[in-house]
Amino acid sequence: MSHPYARELGDFLRARRSRLHPRDVGLEPGGKRKVTGLRREELALLAGLSTDYYQRMEQGREVRPSDDVLDSLAGALGLDDEERRHLFTLAHAARRPMPARRDHGPEQVPDSTRRLLRVLDTPAVVLGRHLDLLAWNPAAEALLGDPDTYPPDRLNMLLLMFDDTLTGGRNCPDWERQALDYIGMMRAAVATDPTHPRATAIVGELSIRSAEFRRLWARHDVRESVSGTKTFQVPEVGEITLDWDTYPLPGSPGPVMLVFTAEPGSADADRLQLLAALHATRSIR
Repeated sequence: MSHPYARELGDFLRARRSRLHPRDVGLEPGGKRKVTGLRREELALLAGLSTDYYQRMEQGREVRPSDDVLDSLAGALGLDDEERRHLFTLAHAARRPMPARRDHGPEQVPDSTRRLLRVLDTPAVVLGRHLDLLAWNPAAEALLGDPDTYPPDRLNMLLLMFDDTLTGGRNCPDWERQALDYIGMMRAAVATDPTHPRATAIVGELSIRSAEFRRLWARHDVRESVSGTKTFQVPEVGEITLDWDTYPLPGSPGPVMLVFTAEPGSADADRLQLLAALHATRSIR
């Protein structure tokens, strides 16, 4: 049985190699090419490795690259800082013996975190390491809808993101960008435990039923923490554009808090305040 981290490392290397073209690294393409990206032998040459050694790395076979080899590969592939850390995380884990079976008990949200959610007057949620929605505050419920209407095992940002009945055909202009953010966060989680049953279940289900997910997952993008801007279409108050940021909570890896905010004094802040007031009124009734 191949090492799960070695398999993930090989997949990551192959995806990063396929996105490079000969001219990107100063090579002449020459003749007809069967691959769109660099050939294995071309990347091995750039990194100063034998083609056979590099091929075994991509195949997830028993290789334990040194940090010097990883540095050379990162340079040849043009990895950014986040991708480089991901490469080293996978390779270091692949050097160790096969991981023993881990305790995969349910993730817990500390009481202090739940108290913090309640006192925040802006939408905030807690996401587990595999993007399960673990907790939320009333402002998030007003903005996103009532999570209690879904079965607990479906309360996952990736599963919801690829649910056609919720996305309206995915016509939101920033849909793919946000999907890639979530997929990148899942990739980072998989790097810490490739055999985790929750990750296997989510990725397996989406890989079967969504060609779009398969295409984006195959890119092997990784995000350790993300922030961005998202526009919501809310029937009661109209369009609201909010900034969102993630904040890690205790644990390694642990849940993250995702918080939406509006520029103070802006029209978006006014609409968000009105939405919260309408939601509070409905709750009292």
